[in-house]
Amino acid sequence: MGAGAFYTGMYRNVFMEYGYDEREIDARVEDTWQQLFEGEEETRIYYPVGEDMGYLLDTGNLDVRTEGMSYGMMMAVQMDRKDVFDRIWKWTHTYMYMTEGENAGYFAWSCKPDGSRNSCGPAPDGEEYFALALFFASHRWGDGEAPFDYAVQARSLLRTCIHKGEDGVGYPMWDPERKLIKFVPNCDFSDPSYHLPHFYELFALWAEPGDRRFWKEAAMASRDYLVLSCHPATGLAPEYAYYDGTPNNERGFGHFFSDSYRVAANLGLDEAWFGGDSRMRAIASRIQAFFADKDPSDYRRYTIEGEPFEEPALHPVGLLAANAMAALAAEDGPAARRCVALLWNTPVRTGERRYYDNCLYLLAMLALSGRYRIWMPAKGGCDQLENGGAGHEV
Repeated sequence: MGAGAFYTGMYRNVFMEYGYDEREIDARVEDTWQQLFEGEEETRIYYPVGEDMGYLLDTGNLDVRTEGMSYGMMMAVQMDRKDVFDRIWKWTHTYMYMTEGENAGYFAWSCKPDGSRNSCGPAPDGEEYFALALFFASHRWGDGEAPFDYAVQARSLLRTCIHKGEDGVGYPMWDPERKLIKFVPNCDFSDPSYHLPHFYELFALWAEPGDRRFWKEAAMASRDYLVLSCHPATGLAPEYAYYDGTPNNERGFGHFFSDSYRVAANLGLDEAWFGGDSRMRAIASRIQAFFADKDPSDYRRYTIEGEPFEEPALHPVGLLAANAMAALAAEDGPAARRCVALLWNTPVRTGERRYYDNCLYLLAMLALSGRYRIWMPAKGGCDQLENGGAGHEV
């Protein structure tokens, strides 16, 4: 049995452990939500549409991405905001869900704010977040009529993700032999920041019964892959990497840059939920140690060996937020405490590049306050598990 909250039911509040006041922590989480979802234009990234829809805007590119929509759904279910969750999901299902062509069953990764598609290709990081957010919504609020039959939608999506192409049309999002997530379905390399073994552990409980072994094996494969793809000294991961973990330097994506930041956050949440893998804790500690002497105003693109480029980080607030979230896994000490203090003392980002930074910011705030939780199925339901029930997190 692991030491994470899935087994113990206990969620660490790292902010409290590090001396911050509980009321201030709660207020900070609520204020962050308010600024991103209900605030002024300089901080807002969520926009309601009509009576029953809404989207998260990539303010740097002026498009709507499955990445942000799925993050928004996860944020909403954690904050118990069914109204916002359902608006985002209806917009997603209405405009992004593809019913024809080789990508039928997936979601178009980029749309204009009016719903027209910029691309008919999918991005797997959106699909995996959609699936778990939908399961959590089902478990927390119960299912409704389609498309709000959340668990049905999640199972269908996961089935597509691993069985797509078996009829000769399209490609799966996971390599069927290696059990590793792809960067996009029709390619043969991965993105380390897409690897969410803590999600797959839960898919192994709630996906279609015949697929559950696959997800359990995918969780183990992804943890092994992170060991291969994160540098043994710095802990830094490339944005893209081949299946053996070596950086994919095509078009310059073999270095540590914007996508890579999420690895630190993912390590933290995996440890918080499931724990028990000392390799993940070691990587998180290396990442925090690498940044311990660096000022956020001078964050750069780096080689995974740690050599800086002249190019500055596009999303320094997102980077410091992800590094703070790694404190859930990293060894407690000056580096971890500095990372958490940097987040606490940094406001949400304003301006045109705020979207990605502030998504990582709110997710880190939720995680470090103990509010990024596993929502379990209703007791007595078809997904009955012994440690949880509807409305209960474990």
